[in-house]
Amino acid sequence: MPRRAQLPLPENYFGEDVAERYDSGTAGMAVEPVVDFLVERAGRGPALELGIGTGRIALPLSQGGVRVHGIDLSEEMVARLRAKPGAEEIAVTIGDFATTKVDGTFTLAYLVFNTIMNLTTQEAQVACFRNVADHLEPGGCFVVEVGLPDLQRLPFAETVRPFAVTETHLGFDEYDVADQGLVSHHYNRTDGETFARWSIPFRYVWPSELDLMAQLAGMRRRERWSGWSGEPFTSTSEKLVGVWEKPV
Repeated sequence: MPRRAQLPLPENYFGEDVAERYDSGTAGMAVEPVVDFLVERAGRGPALELGIGTGRIALPLSQGGVRVHGIDLSEEMVARLRAKPGAEEIAVTIGDFATTKVDGTFTLAYLVFNTIMNLTTQEAQVACFRNVADHLEPGGCFVVEVGLPDLQRLPFAETVRPFAVTETHLGFDEYDVADQGLVSHHYNRTDGETFARWSIPFRYVWPSELDLMAQLAGMRRRERWSGWSGEPFTSTSEKLVGVWEKPV
C-alpha cells in the first residue's frame, strides 16, 4: 500500500478570541434534530466527533447515551467544553482531525456545521475521509453536514456575497472560484462603536466530490439529505447532510 504523505499542521483560527464568543454566536442553532439523527445512526456503539469544539453537539449526544470521543486542533475551544457539566464523560484528543489517530473503533464519525471546509486543500479533505475509514467499524458510517457553494446565487462577475448583516455583526464570503476556496470575513462590534475583523479561509466542496472522497477511502454513499429531519436533497438545496458507510 502506498505511504500517505504527511500533511502540514493547519493553522488554528479558533483561538481564545473566537472561543469566548462561539457559544453565544451559535445559541440559536437547533441541536435536537442533529442529535436525534446521530443517535439513530450510532446505534449502540461509540461516536467520534471531528472538530468537537465547545461540545455543542457532543454534550447532548453523550447525555443521550452515546459514548463520544472528540478531536480538535483548538485547545481554547476544548477548554470551554471542559468547563461544562458532563464534559468529564467525553474524551478529547488535541490534533488535526484529518490525520490524528485515537484508540478504538467507532460505529459513527461525524463532522457538522461546515467543519469539513476548515480543511483548505483537497488533499487534506481526502485524508480526513481515509482517517475516518480507519476508525470506523465495518458497517459504521460517516456523517457530514456542509453548506453548498453559493455560486449560483452570486451576481454575474462578482465574487463577494454577504451572509450576515446586523447591528453587531457583518459577514461576507469572498470566493476564489479558480481554486475552489473562500474566505469568510466577520466584523463584530466590540464596544458599541468599533468593529473587530476576523477572517478565516475555507475550501468549499461539492456533493459529488465528497462521494469520490468516500470511494477513495473505501466507503460508499448511504444517504443524502438537505437537512437533519430528512428533507429531500435536490438541485436547489442549500445544504447537504451526507452519510457514507464502511462496508461490512
